[in-house]
Amino acid sequence: MGEWLSWILIDHADQVEIAVRLCVAAIAGMAVGLNRDIHNKPIGMRTLGLVALGSAIVILSGSVYEGLHFAQDAVSRVVQGILTGLGFLGAGAILRGKDGMEVQGLTTASTVWIAAALGVTAGLGAWFITIAGTVMTLVLLTFGRVLEDKLIRLFSGKPKTVRDEDS
Repeated sequence: MGEWLSWILIDHADQVEIAVRLCVAAIAGMAVGLNRDIHNKPIGMRTLGLVALGSAIVILSGSVYEGLHFAQDAVSRVVQGILTGLGFLGAGAILRGKDGMEVQGLTTASTVWIAAALGVTAGLGAWFITIAGTVMTLVLLTFGRVLEDKLIRLFSGKPKTVRDEDS
């Protein structure tokens, strides 16, 4: 097993570093979101995990894959325009309940944004970042709520009372 691990770490050091960066970004966002969940704020662990992951995907795709046919300046402006425009689209998915206290659609909005980030990475030909980002996104969306609820009960001692995110 030592040879296999050493082969991965030596021959694929760049991909291992990218995967670690994506994981750390998602975990950092989730940690902030857990804090917001514990304090019953209208944003949660999955949402902020997705936002952080999306940010890392965009940054990595712009900084790692420099052998492009376009100047880095031009690519940077296009990426900024895409993400700004998609931010407005995602904002349209956020709804406030009739009581004014419940917010819905935050996870949907963040998935719209991360989908744009994944589209940018695919467009740049950053295949590993696209695949790793997609896997991390699906893991967060699939298992995030269960983990979120368990961690909230563990750290706050009470169940979550406001469900601000959609399925």
